[in-house]
Amino acid sequence: MTKAFDMMMAGLDDAIAYAEGDHSRGRVATIDVKAVRSATKLSQAKFADAFRFRAATVRDWEQGRRAPDTGSLTLLKMIQADPEGVQQILAKVG
Repeated sequence: MTKAFDMMMAGLDDAIAYAEGDHSRGRVATIDVKAVRSATKLSQAKFADAFRFRAATVRDWEQGRRAPDTGSLTLLKMIQADPEGVQQILAKVG
């Protein structure tokens, strides 16, 4: 077997173990969306509008009904680090 195949199989074994309840072998990227939004001092609707999310999506994230996808998670981390900078960039890209 190749090293790449062995690495893929190890990753698959970890994913299966995580799905079966062994959380020591996996890592899930999460973020406290409510804390990020609260730091901006914006309501859910204004936060959603400012950062181009749907208000219902922000509400679902905050209430734990859904988790942000990879792209949204990245944007939320950027907002957490520099909300004003993200707004300036969004204004530039239309």
